[in-house]
Amino acid sequence: MQRVTVTLDDALMADLDRLIAQRGYQNRSEAIRDLARAGIKETTLEGDAEQPCVGALVYVYDHAARELAKRLTHHSHAHHHLTVSTLHVHLDHHSCLEVAVLKGRGCEVQGFASEVIAERSVRHGQLVLVPQRADGET
Repeated sequence: MQRVTVTLDDALMADLDRLIAQRGYQNRSEAIRDLARAGIKETTLEGDAEQPCVGALVYVYDHAARELAKRLTHHSHAHHHLTVSTLHVHLDHHSCLEVAVLKGRGCEVQGFASEVIAERSVRHGQLVLVPQRADGET
């Protein structure tokens, strides 16, 4: 391991200490390592749209919305090569949650997620991406 000295202003250090307390990190080094990994992951995917990745698309929608289920099914079938697995949960009488585990090029996964999230009556949507290394590991 390498030792690095970093200077942070008081406000940023207070924010970091709050994060450490909220997430239960054992020390500041663990928190900073996790934040560095998250930043590297984000910039890796932003910098190379062809980068292979795995992702989880989570969205909540109104199942009674006119033709929405049909449109969502159409999107899924049009991108079937990206889908590894899906989970469908009935939250209440009007709302369903779906989780789609996706695998493919970053640009394709992000494009599919954008199409789904942009559909009328999809209330919430978020995509979490993890880059996949050339050897297949994440």
